[in-house]
Amino acid sequence: MGMLDGKTAVVTGAGRGIGRGLALHLAREGAGVVVNDPGGSVRGEGGDLSVAEQVAEEIRVGSGRAMASTDSVATWEGARAIIQTAMDHFGRVDILINNAGIYPASDTSGFGHTNYAEWMTAFNINTMAPLKMAEAFAQHITRSKKKSIVTLTSLMASIADNSSGGSYLYRSSKAAANMVVKSLAVDLRQKGITSVAFHPGWVQTDMGGPNAMIPAAQSVSGMRKVISNLTLADSGKFFDYEGHVLPW
Repeated sequence: MGMLDGKTAVVTGAGRGIGRGLALHLAREGAGVVVNDPGGSVRGEGGDLSVAEQVAEEIRVGSGRAMASTDSVATWEGARAIIQTAMDHFGRVDILINNAGIYPASDTSGFGHTNYAEWMTAFNINTMAPLKMAEAFAQHITRSKKKSIVTLTSLMASIADNSSGGSYLYRSSKAAANMVVKSLAVDLRQKGITSVAFHPGWVQTDMGGPNAMIPAAQSVSGMRKVISNLTLADSGKFFDYEGHVLPW
């Protein structure tokens, strides 16, 4: 039996990279998984599949339980629809993984070249979407003892650690997401909900690039272990993928 038998997890941005890895790992631990990604399609045996459906099918082929969702986290309606998918198909929702995020293309241009439209998009996806998802999630938490909200941010969000500057759009939107995580920890404690932030490391994904230091599998494996053992005493903490507490 897995550590998460009978539980349900929702993973946003799960069509590739870290999100995909987390969805697969959680399924192996026994959780039913809602694989959310509004992204494109891929060629499957039965024709084109959404990237979310491809991952969900991969889980089902391995005897796991999964449903795909292509709703967008960027809207309140999409956030509610994602959580409702979990309720409709699994009858409960226990773990929310806010993995969906973006690194704006213009963020490498540096000071004096800020794309303010892209900054708004970054805040919508990186900061506001996790709160929307948490609000939709909290409405359905009744029976679970796990009750966890995990939001992937970045060490680049740490004010204390910032010694290189730049990346204004990404840093600020992820630092704001950290504050969302901390406030959720305070506001949802009475409901028994644990809210934590994670730095997954500089990971070899589409966002991290080929020069990144950590294979996705290593990051995912580490985070999965920490997530499986989270308790309410951990709420409000900022972890790296190995479980070390990071400075805000």
